[in-house]
Amino acid sequence: MTPRAETPQVGGPQQQDRDTVIVGWTVYAPDAPAAKMPLRTTDGAVIRGVRCEITGEPGDWGRSPFTGTRGPIQFAADRVTG
Repeated sequence: MTPRAETPQVGGPQQQDRDTVIVGWTVYAPDAPAAKMPLRTTDGAVIRGVRCEITGEPGDWGRSPFTGTRGPIQFAADRVTG
């Protein structure tokens, strides 16, 4: 898991129209064969005790061409405040 933050361009239309700050994480979750429940953008996750929304489409890293092992599932999780 890596932290992620979005900052609107200073003086741009997003900064003038929005008073929220988006703080989020990029999550790399193991792809467990027993948990074949796909992630959707309508799902949520609790990260470090904070309820987050999954944004965008989750990415599947697939199998390694060298070892054949499964890679992680990557998704963005955002917390909106303001």
